[in-house]
Amino acid sequence: MSPGPALLLVLDLLGTFAFALNGALTAVRTARLDIVGVVALAMTTALGGGVVRDVLLGDLPPATFGDWRYLAVAAGGGLLAFAFGRPLGRLLGPVTVLDAAGLALFAVTGASKALAFGLGPAQAVILGTLTGVGGGTLRDVLLRQVPTVLVSELYAIPAMLAATVTVVAVLTGTYGLPAALAAAALCFTLRLVGVRFGLNAPRRGPR
Repeated sequence: MSPGPALLLVLDLLGTFAFALNGALTAVRTARLDIVGVVALAMTTALGGGVVRDVLLGDLPPATFGDWRYLAVAAGGGLLAFAFGRPLGRLLGPVTVLDAAGLALFAVTGASKALAFGLGPAQAVILGTLTGVGGGTLRDVLLRQVPTVLVSELYAIPAMLAATVTVVAVLTGTYGLPAALAAAALCFTLRLVGVRFGLNAPRRGPR
């Protein structure tokens, strides 16, 4: 079953909104940026993963620039967080939860769109993972931080698992809203479990 464009759009916009709020709250909490900086970081975080996905797929111009709803949702999330997020910006919880939500939703949409464009299963998993981690990586680079995907708790692995579940569902003809939400929930849960218990991917310690 090929993923429907309506489902892709809804999940994409939800991921965009979650990452926009995450980027804006991160700016409020760590960088003390003005309204322009907060909204710019929100939009970069929200739209970066989707732009990377569409460029790699050759779907140009990226959906971000071909559909006003992406820009509106990203800007709206940034403004909302700027207006009401200063108390929340001091807390780690909302920032982490929104980051996990954006990661999960974009991993699913990246993998499903890759298959819709004719990529193979392995390539779709890779692209889904890149879509999920892209926005957060750009956010961290702009804030002059080491990207979370390189050093922190489980981040890329949950996105990869969600993308894999999505690919399997599409190839077995069971993909739809329940399967997409289940894949996203898997990524979301694993990410938060990793944060809660300080779990990391295997790494080499210092000699």
